[in-house]
Amino acid sequence: MPVTTRRAGLRERKKQATREALREAALKLALEHGPDNVRVDDIAEAAGVSPRTYNNYFSSREQAIVAAVTAEREARVAAAVAARPAHDTLAKAVIEAVVEQYTDQDDPGPDALLLITTRTSLREVFIDSATAIEHPLTDAIADRLGDPPDNTDRHTARVLAASVAAAVRIALEQWVQPATIPSTTGAPSTTAGPPTTADSPTTGRLVVLSGSLPDLLRKALAPLTPALDAAEHHQR
Repeated sequence: MPVTTRRAGLRERKKQATREALREAALKLALEHGPDNVRVDDIAEAAGVSPRTYNNYFSSREQAIVAAVTAEREARVAAAVAARPAHDTLAKAVIEAVVEQYTDQDDPGPDALLLITTRTSLREVFIDSATAIEHPLTDAIADRLGDPPDNTDRHTARVLAASVAAAVRIALEQWVQPATIPSTTGAPSTTAGPPTTADSPTTGRLVVLSGSLPDLLRKALAPLTPALDAAEHHQR
């Protein structure tokens, strides 16, 4: 392996490690002290870097906190599309990859989700994070469509990926809009599946997520199936 390639690989690994340390520190501090009581300087110190370095990775504390929950999801969605069997239709590959990665059991648990659901600023950043899947998904869709001489697939792939990102954003927006009900005596239950409930530390009430995320994602993505099928049929 050339020296320049090794150095580039090492730099990327160091950058990735720094990003992970920052987002993990941000979430940990937010859960311990509340996001309003966490400063960028606190996150940087906990991660062992300078505030200037922090600003190279995240533009706000909210972005860093949410990044711990999304955890490179945009890259995982694109990789999951690429990994789907070749005989899958494009629509099936995209929809199954999105549902799979957005319901990954390895994602942070209910405490992190509760934090985001009960804070408007975090909820907005979490919903907007769906737009990040557009560019890597464009490449994944273009690869499945092939590369015709006129390169029209890149435009088609970009439009399709942007549409998928918008559909995911709509599903997330529906899912994390909290409906509260009075807290009952005793510890409330928190379940892995919908509807999810947890005790809000700020209101003392139960926060109920609006339905099943997989169902909401499939419903939001379903109208895109004809467009995905048409793009694939045209390519053939």
